[in-house]
Amino acid sequence: MPKKTKIIYICSNCGAEFPKWMGQCPQCGEWNTLEEKISAPESMLQKRTSKAGKSTFHLINTGEDARRFATGIPELDRVLGGGFLEGSIVLLGGDPGIGKSTLALQLLNELVKKHRFQAVYFSGEESIRQLALRARRLNIDNDRFMLSNDVELNAILNGLAEQKPRFVIFDSIQTLYTRDAEALPGSITQIRECASSLMSFGKQFNITIILIGHITKSGGIAGPKMLEHLVDTVLYMEGDQNNFFRILRSVKNRFGSTNEVGIFEMKSSGLESVGNPSDIFLSERRDGASGSVVACGLESTRPLLVEVQALTAKATFGTPQRNANGIDNRRLSMLLAVAERQLGLPAGMHDVFVNVVGGLKFPEPAMDLPVLIAIVSSLKNVTVPYKAVFMGEVGLTGEIRSVSHVARRVTEAERMGFEEIYLPRASQKALKDVNPSLHLSYVRDIQSLTGRLFG
Repeated sequence: MPKKTKIIYICSNCGAEFPKWMGQCPQCGEWNTLEEKISAPESMLQKRTSKAGKSTFHLINTGEDARRFATGIPELDRVLGGGFLEGSIVLLGGDPGIGKSTLALQLLNELVKKHRFQAVYFSGEESIRQLALRARRLNIDNDRFMLSNDVELNAILNGLAEQKPRFVIFDSIQTLYTRDAEALPGSITQIRECASSLMSFGKQFNITIILIGHITKSGGIAGPKMLEHLVDTVLYMEGDQNNFFRILRSVKNRFGSTNEVGIFEMKSSGLESVGNPSDIFLSERRDGASGSVVACGLESTRPLLVEVQALTAKATFGTPQRNANGIDNRRLSMLLAVAERQLGLPAGMHDVFVNVVGGLKFPEPAMDLPVLIAIVSSLKNVTVPYKAVFMGEVGLTGEIRSVSHVARRVTEAERMGFEEIYLPRASQKALKDVNPSLHLSYVRDIQSLTGRLFG
């Protein structure tokens, strides 16, 4: 006698399943995301287990070590910890137009040239002609590089089992579907089933797989949260489409560190690694300009020297304007209050504009001191030393507090040829082994520092 079907409700945001409908998902807290689904009498898991044989077991010290495939793209290899691990599955997400497909094509071309194996690029969003046009623009021409528009999973797996490529990219996971799941492509069920099948297939045949994923308006990968748990590595590409720079960040990496970031520059020929980003961000800095200060911020644990610019002008309307690019606007309001109370400056009567040159964003407290010094420099119309770097958190009473990874920041400033570094006094113990020829100025509060700089 056939089993009866039943109705379940699945959250389109997190993929949680419930026996009855609710207005709010108890799992993720989102409203009106539960969708009705008729469950099949026999689940996919039951089908798999009914055909399965006996499990095999291996000792932990048996077998060869998995190989790493370096891509030849320095910034990508930096984020991955040396390259892609053989048989791993990687999820790459980012905003539309940020450069995910461009990076995927470039890395596949570099892998094929470097390691001489076959690779396949599946695209459910672009035709073969469109992909060929993009490949020509990126100067990609390789007979081991194959393209396909197939999106039906069973046909794809049959083809891969026959061809046995070493590297496969799917652009995107949301366009794939399997006939074994009764749902539309891009739905929670389809994404879950396709990702699970691809993971099993990749591990079985030792194929490295990259899944390109769309993101939601809240910034997460579209689909079930289980997708990120399933894969070995999750990469996010960030940046402003109006800016040339892109940041590749690892938020999960089973085979490497998540503390590294890669910086790329978008050009007509594709994405290029930026090996020395500090030099690029400071290349157009003007000498002798008031309101210009060099700061050392951190992208994950990577120190970057950037120019912080501040412009102040007397307010012509009732409420002064406060505009910040690259730092938190509320942090700017706090620093202006500190400047007015602790330094006696008329910051409340001026429009204040702050910009971190290059389009990068640094929400960390270490940017407090350079931003405050840039504002004071603009208000007084006095320049700061051109070869000086500032770093430190500013407290509400005017004290300058220590920051994280101060030794890395000082090393980066020294590498870039800066002669004087202004630091919190509390950082002195962490810098015992620093180059003695480097001029480190330890400061306790903003009152003494501004008195030294501006008189």
